[in-house]
Amino acid sequence: MQEDINSVFKAQQKNKFELRKTSVEIRIKKLKILKQAIESFEEEIYQALQTDLRKSEFETAVTELFFTYAEIDYAIKELRGWMKPKSVGGTMSNFFSDNKIYYEPKGVCLIIAPWNYPFQLIMSPLISAIAAGNCVILKPSEISGATGSLINKIISKVFDTNEIACFNGGAKISEILLELPFDHIFFTGSTRVGKSVMAAAAKNLASVTLELGGKSPVIIDATANLKKAAEKIAWGKLVNVGQTCIAPDYILIDEKIESQFIAYYKEAVLKMFFNSNKKINKQSYGKIINQKQFNRLTDLIKDSIAGGANVIWGGESDEKELTILPTILRNVMPQNPIMQQEIFGPVLPIITFKKIENAIDFINERDKPLALYVFSENNGNKEYIIKATSSGGTCINDVLIHIGNPNLPFGGVNNSGVGSCHGYFGFKTFSHERAVVFQSKIELMKMIYPPYEKKNKLLKWLKKIM
Repeated sequence: MQEDINSVFKAQQKNKFELRKTSVEIRIKKLKILKQAIESFEEEIYQALQTDLRKSEFETAVTELFFTYAEIDYAIKELRGWMKPKSVGGTMSNFFSDNKIYYEPKGVCLIIAPWNYPFQLIMSPLISAIAAGNCVILKPSEISGATGSLINKIISKVFDTNEIACFNGGAKISEILLELPFDHIFFTGSTRVGKSVMAAAAKNLASVTLELGGKSPVIIDATANLKKAAEKIAWGKLVNVGQTCIAPDYILIDEKIESQFIAYYKEAVLKMFFNSNKKINKQSYGKIINQKQFNRLTDLIKDSIAGGANVIWGGESDEKELTILPTILRNVMPQNPIMQQEIFGPVLPIITFKKIENAIDFINERDKPLALYVFSENNGNKEYIIKATSSGGTCINDVLIHIGNPNLPFGGVNNSGVGSCHGYFGFKTFSHERAVVFQSKIELMKMIYPPYEKKNKLLKWLKKIM
């Protein structure tokens, strides 16, 4: 396998110089062909996601396929403008010159994808990389094996390996790939693995984009519309069974409205994910990806109880079906393991506060989250929370939806990520912004050339105008 990888990498290193010269028309054609190929494999994509995560056809369509199609369509629509060199102003040193920013491909890029949204989280950065004119090697997650195999099949049908190639396998494949001197590495996954990827990239001075995760909190103040908040949080928490990097991780809520919110949350969850006989609806509610993750989540619940937390709803699980029912925890201690790691499952801890400042302090004492959600009808509180905290992205009175707008950058900050993606921001991620100056025939710069002995007046004049 190492020989195959090295051979493909060398071929891409050679081909990147041809790709960098491709026109907007050629890149758009490639994106259209990719979309057509995905459309031809739709039924197999639905089956693969059902196999890996028990995703319904509807959820796969909305969160995996339609998301990918929208990303392609947006890139096709905007690519001509993205690729056009941008004119910028000059200074005294190049007053009469023509100053531009050119967007050139970074070269050969590596995209390492996770298992939770195994199709769109590899296709989305790939679309940006193609739009920017790069060669790419893809590494799907081995955990979502059915989807990974299908991605390899689709890519092999559309592209030559000297442009886009896909390698399936476990950690050993990632290790081999990370030894190579890529021009850019795009990684989506855990913070722990992200640090290893960044360390590997540093050996070759490769630039990186790290789409990580962390604990994305929800603040609910006393003015919030609780019924709407509960419904939105229930959907955001339990879509893909909580295995979403920007899922609401835990709730910080005004103590006066906690009980009312819990009642509304239960009502919303029962309506969305249970049958009329109050049994979980497996047509809408997926499964935990594998036994390891199932054990991790059930252990977190047990540890929380041992640490004094109360399971006030749910907690039941079916190991054979890898299913954990929606669960609410109260009285969770901050030092408890469930508050020390991203939950990535259908367990919702609820923590109360007396003043909004308490909630802000709780967030700021921890790593900066990938997402922050605020439910409030108080404009002062909304602005205060935005200014007093830091997060990759923020939604006011909703959850998750910021990821679907290609006009917004999506990414984390510090422990929750480095860089951003989607739309123009994805194109920029896979491009080098190259400064180009076309100097005019009027050469003012000669004024500052040596010798300097008779230029005291010039120096005084320059000081005044600087």
